[in-house]
Amino acid sequence: MITGELKSKVDKLWDAFWSGGISNPLEVIEQITYLLFIRRLDDLHTLQEKKANRLGGAIENAIFPLTKNGEKLRWSRLKNLSPQEMFDIVSTKIFPFIKNLGSDLENSTYSHHMKDARFTIPTPALLAKVVELVDDIPMDDRDTKGDVYEYMLGKIASAGQNGQFRTPRHIIKMMVELVAPKPTDIICDPACGTAGFLVAAAQYLYANHPEINIEPKLIKHFRERMFNGFDFDNTMLRIASMNMLLHGVGNPNVTYKDSLSEDHAGEEERYTLILANPPFAGSLDTETIASDLLQIVKTKKTELLFVALFLRLLKPGGRAAVIVPDGVMFGASKAHKDLRRTLVEDHKVEAIISMPSGVFRPYAGVSTAIVIFTKTGAGGTDNVWFYDMQADGFSLDDKRADLDSSRHENNNIPDILQRWQNLASESGRSRIEQSFLVPKHEIIEKGYDLNISRYKQAICEEVVHESPSNLLEQLKHLEIDIQGQLDVLEVMLR
Repeated sequence: MITGELKSKVDKLWDAFWSGGISNPLEVIEQITYLLFIRRLDDLHTLQEKKANRLGGAIENAIFPLTKNGEKLRWSRLKNLSPQEMFDIVSTKIFPFIKNLGSDLENSTYSHHMKDARFTIPTPALLAKVVELVDDIPMDDRDTKGDVYEYMLGKIASAGQNGQFRTPRHIIKMMVELVAPKPTDIICDPACGTAGFLVAAAQYLYANHPEINIEPKLIKHFRERMFNGFDFDNTMLRIASMNMLLHGVGNPNVTYKDSLSEDHAGEEERYTLILANPPFAGSLDTETIASDLLQIVKTKKTELLFVALFLRLLKPGGRAAVIVPDGVMFGASKAHKDLRRTLVEDHKVEAIISMPSGVFRPYAGVSTAIVIFTKTGAGGTDNVWFYDMQADGFSLDDKRADLDSSRHENNNIPDILQRWQNLASESGRSRIEQSFLVPKHEIIEKGYDLNISRYKQAICEEVVHESPSNLLEQLKHLEIDIQGQLDVLEVMLR
């Protein structure tokens, strides 16, 4: 957990960039990332030095050249230079060096993404100031440095720009807990952004599966094969790689791919778990869309194409927890209906969690849902669990202010997780409650509509017709926002 003192240090670092003339939050985090990487390289080199001194031999796998000029590239030397000398060495020596690093480092994925890095700090005075501030931030403990970087990434969102790259971290954490990653999973986010889902999965495994730090095969799998992310923004790839590195994943497979194009060829049926909130930008030109996705759903709409992509990437038996716009749940076009039919009939739809429209404010007010399904290729949908999420611990306006999360009316997430773990008890729930099960045959009768309001409303109408007095008492007992339904019922009972 990041402390107030650490937050203050990060805030000072951020403010230094803004007052120094760099106001684009994405550029700020990118320049901080480069400095953290330079510092990290020196830490790795120092470890090799200590090992050589302990064994009485030469330094193996030295990162910096073992020369006087090589020593000048190290963070421990850099931070003590005068501002002008520091600026000259960083711009003419260190940046060319890190852009040409080999791929044999622990953090080779990040090294690969450095080739397009640009040093944009404009003055020696600003560089000296931010180097001093970066050096003052403790980065020894994995949890601390991961939390520090996540806090920095949060400033991208709070700055009011580029917020589309960040799914709220509490929503990501909930989704990860819903699917409960296993140490043998191969996880993919085909639109990874800053790697929030991959980081949260790693944190879940650290907390729930200590064997990933003990068993050699699992250690290797965790560091090299488990985490996979695609993006077509090189800045995002650099930030994602650093985010993973600072959370203990030295060599994730975070690569440049346009996921909806033919770029995903060779990735089919490789993954056992997909976690994603891909961008939904409207429509694409048919010529740019991968042909195998069009075989699943004939459409130009990105929200449908991404769901088709998830099905292509998953191994049989693989699971997915993904965010989609509400329109995917009830859209009336042939493509919408065909895709929902495919999910329900050919695979196993397990849960639909409808989220309030304010979750992604102030960047977007669109209503969304979390869909959890398993790829089977042979059906398996039985009962679909629906949850009407109405609060996530923050106000649903543009301010997104903290609320008292211990109160259910302010935060439904604990209830969602508790009910998900006890699905057997959900079968007896009334359709007027926040969650309930809907059998497959009813979904088929409704034209494969997966919008929660379709089922909630239909059952309420039946109960009103049979026993409005009984329904009124139940509605008054529930601690949810149903005043509109109460008003209608009271009129009927007069």
